[in-house]
Amino acid sequence: MHVTDQADAVAKSSEDRVWTIPNALSLLRLLGVPLFLWLVLGPKADGWAVVVLMVAGFTDWLDGKLARAFNQTSRLGRLLDPAADRLYILATLVGLTVRDIIPVWLVAVLLAREIVVGLFLLVLGRYGYVGLPVHFLGKAATANLLYAFPLLFLGVHIEFAKIVGWAFAIWGTGLYWWAGVLYLVQGIGLIRSGRRGEEAA
Repeated sequence: MHVTDQADAVAKSSEDRVWTIPNALSLLRLLGVPLFLWLVLGPKADGWAVVVLMVAGFTDWLDGKLARAFNQTSRLGRLLDPAADRLYILATLVGLTVRDIIPVWLVAVLLAREIVVGLFLLVLGRYGYVGLPVHFLGKAATANLLYAFPLLFLGVHIEFAKIVGWAFAIWGTGLYWWAGVLYLVQGIGLIRSGRRGEEAA
């Protein structure tokens, strides 16, 4: 076996890894979603709900750092990480809406973006592509929203937190849509390059 073949085999096996520290952190973050919803909608323990969101945000940052530092990136990790982010955003939107903390139009704007990108990912799947690499703008948008939501919960009790929370929410929503448009452009580019490759072959 040539050296390049060995390197390709190692790279492929590392991509197929399941049990890594970053993946464990992403799974832990996913398990926090139902806990967060229960805290918000059951006992209305906003303080503890904010703690869950803060831990989720920290583990989101940490799993990316560890994956890069210890070369533990994997195909599963690229699926779990954005899935956890989206589930937290969805769960928080549900909690904020049921509690009448945010208006329905904001939920509609954010969900519309998810539907557009989700449908486009299905189209990409038909061309053999599984997801798209998460870029900086997408992470920045998610970070803004994950800052906004706990602040909006705290805003029920603290007016200043409400003001700052809405600032993050507005910026986060704008960046979220901008990142969505970039994903569409990126995906269309992949489809076009694949077609050109087929024509050249």
